[in-house]
Amino acid sequence: MIGLEFILGLYNMQHVELAEHLGIKKQNINMWVKRRQNIPKKYLPVLEELFGIDREIFSKELDEIEKLEIQKEKLKNDLKPVITKHEKRYKSGEINDVVDIPIYDKEEINTIERDIEKAKLVTRFKEAMDIVDNNPYMDTFKLMVELMEKAQHESILHKSIEALSHYLEVLPGSINGDEAQEEFETEIFEVFDDYNY
Repeated sequence: MIGLEFILGLYNMQHVELAEHLGIKKQNINMWVKRRQNIPKKYLPVLEELFGIDREIFSKELDEIEKLEIQKEKLKNDLKPVITKHEKRYKSGEINDVVDIPIYDKEEINTIERDIEKAKLVTRFKEAMDIVDNNPYMDTFKLMVELMEKAQHESILHKSIEALSHYLEVLPGSINGDEAQEEFETEIFEVFDDYNY
């Protein structure tokens, strides 16, 4: 679904209503949405101002993350949330670090922020699985899913994942749970070293 079609649905705006706003025929909007005709460049700044969304989104085929980001912006415009505090959370990506995440007074914004984070993780997980066509470690991915389904609340799982992340230098040493985590990692690293891992 292209951006314009998604945005019109999200804002509950009919093609005829947008056409009237732009001073054009409804058929033009239909042609844009069905991708039979590109949105003329002269209308992109008007659409950007009308919806408060970057002009490149209107003609683009949207993925789930982009749809959630657009929904978040609409919610922000509708609800006018206020940041009540910041929480420190681990953020993975090009640079793994602890960052301050804003917490809003409107739970709808906090919920969609979590949905966006989950969608990004799902995308990264799929990309990790697709790195190799015939992935020799598919059983590892299966085990990870099983652990997430059955034991994600277990502290031993979190401690072990954090330890592995430190051991394999995926997670910087400056990001550390607590003193108990450091003790756990010292002992588990000895086991790894004993077995030449």
